[in-house]
Amino acid sequence: MFRLIFLIIACWLLYKLIFELIIPVYKASRNMRSRFREMHQQMQDQMNQPANGNNVSNNTQVKKGQSRPASEDYIEFEEVN
Repeated sequence: MFRLIFLIIACWLLYKLIFELIIPVYKASRNMRSRFREMHQQMQDQMNQPANGNNVSNNTQVKKGQSRPASEDYIEFEEVN
């Protein structure tokens, strides 16, 4: 009788251990591993894309335009002695 109760409790604990700890941890680790692979692949794809000449010239034009003020924004002044 005690052996049967012990066996039922042991099976119940084993069931809880497997289905509430081992399987969810396995699924989570597999999911994380696949997401890291996807992120790594996206980073590799971005690194391997050829640089367009148009993007570089657009960036330099924007920088040049920001370094020089527009003529209508500039106010001339005279020094007072």
